[in-house]
Amino acid sequence: MTQKPRVLVSDKLSETAVQIFRDRGIDVTFDPSIGKDKDKLLEVIGDYDGLAIRSATKVTEKVLEAATNLKVIGRAGIGVDNVDIPAASKKGVIVMNTPFGNSITTAEHAIAMMFSVARQIPEASTSTHAGKWEKSKFMGVELFAKTLGVVGAGNIGSIVVDRAHALKMKVIAFDPFLSEERADKLGVEKVEIDELWARSDFITFHVPLTDKTRNILSREAIAKLKPGVRIINCARGGLVDEAALAEALKEGRVAGAAFDVFAEEPATNSPLFNLPNVVVTPHLGASTTEAQENVALQVAEQMSDYLLTGAVTNALNMPSVTAEEAKVMGPWVKLAGHLGSFVGQLTDEPIRAINILYNGEVSSMNTAALNAAATAGILKASNPEVNMVSAPVIAKDRGIKVSTTTQEKSGVFDSYMKLTVVTDKRERSIAGTVFSDGKPRFIQIKGITIDAEIGAHMVYTTNEDVPGIIGTLGNTMGSNGVNIANFTLGRSSKNGDAIALLYVDEAVPDAAVKALEATGMFGQVKPLMFDVA
Repeated sequence: MTQKPRVLVSDKLSETAVQIFRDRGIDVTFDPSIGKDKDKLLEVIGDYDGLAIRSATKVTEKVLEAATNLKVIGRAGIGVDNVDIPAASKKGVIVMNTPFGNSITTAEHAIAMMFSVARQIPEASTSTHAGKWEKSKFMGVELFAKTLGVVGAGNIGSIVVDRAHALKMKVIAFDPFLSEERADKLGVEKVEIDELWARSDFITFHVPLTDKTRNILSREAIAKLKPGVRIINCARGGLVDEAALAEALKEGRVAGAAFDVFAEEPATNSPLFNLPNVVVTPHLGASTTEAQENVALQVAEQMSDYLLTGAVTNALNMPSVTAEEAKVMGPWVKLAGHLGSFVGQLTDEPIRAINILYNGEVSSMNTAALNAAATAGILKASNPEVNMVSAPVIAKDRGIKVSTTTQEKSGVFDSYMKLTVVTDKRERSIAGTVFSDGKPRFIQIKGITIDAEIGAHMVYTTNEDVPGIIGTLGNTMGSNGVNIANFTLGRSSKNGDAIALLYVDEAVPDAAVKALEATGMFGQVKPLMFDVA
């Protein structure tokens, strides 16, 4: 008789979610106290095939070492900061999350915060509870006919846009990856960020925190804001310079702010605290009964499906493919991600289409999974939270059309993939293959044939085919302490367009990039990073 899979629920999940495990024939232990007791977790985790968690349980490398039978971790929610994903991957443990269960709830919280700051509801409530009747003190503004600036028009941002239209607001949006077609469908006017600052009566943020978005509302940007604007942030702490915003609020240049997230959390001493007409909440964006129930039920179903049938859904560290496919497709999934990452890191404008050509043996594989891996590689350049499961949904939301072409073997390689990204201004393509040793390689960029090994740190340059390029690259890297592991060159023709791709041992410092640019020999100098683990 086959032993039932065993699942430990170490955080608070609803009884309905726990019952899903039981109904599916899984032996489940429901003990939320274990998530806060790391010693107890270490003691018992070896007995379980699955671990269902929220945010309290910390799945460290030490816990994973003790988890001798663990096959899957399910996080009810999107954030997985409490899970050591690289360690889980090394142990062969799948990590799942529920990326879309909180979208409506978070969007509604942003709208609620907008109403609250527009009408000074929290302050008025406190005053009235105190027995005061300060009707004239709390003069508000209508949302009707006001201009709402939405920074980030993805999954949550698009829901906010829809709700704002219902309030008869005029909506403008800044999102580098929002196509004109998608903007038309959403009914928003696509603008550049400075125009959004200058025109908006209300501004709401719905982007992840990345190097590009950190302090996107900086002190300099705050100086460009329309006088009397109100700022709402229910996305991520660190998107706004809180100290600079506090100064603008005190000076009256900004009329109000509503924040659910902060640069440091738990937030106990933000510059925004105790200021008039500033509404603050303790990261409640996903805190509704419905959202918490939705993600709990979803994670229970996903984990049950995997433990009973091997089906993988919403995995962060492996593709959604069958066990039979995984062994053959593994290197091709990595290649697809690298191809996507290459063009994603080079593309700063809205993408209209992604075209993927599969030639030879790879054309008979699960191209849907490969498409997802390539799309995820592209989108991760702007949103590190994207994975193979969420990438197709996000691409569809952004109006990006993903097309696939398959063909029998042609050319010198038994099999290869070619990825082309289409924007309003250009097409950018790259091709790659997997050699017999299982290692992915780049074989063509911009139609120029190359043979490039892929490393964690690389440098890509474009130039005219003239003498001195190799020496300049080598000398500049050497003088900046960067060791070159592999050097690949290619050209379209003698004295024509040429490219170089350097595989280096460490991240390239800005000084080296600037030194190369200063020579005037290169059209483009771009440091690249790839996840080669």
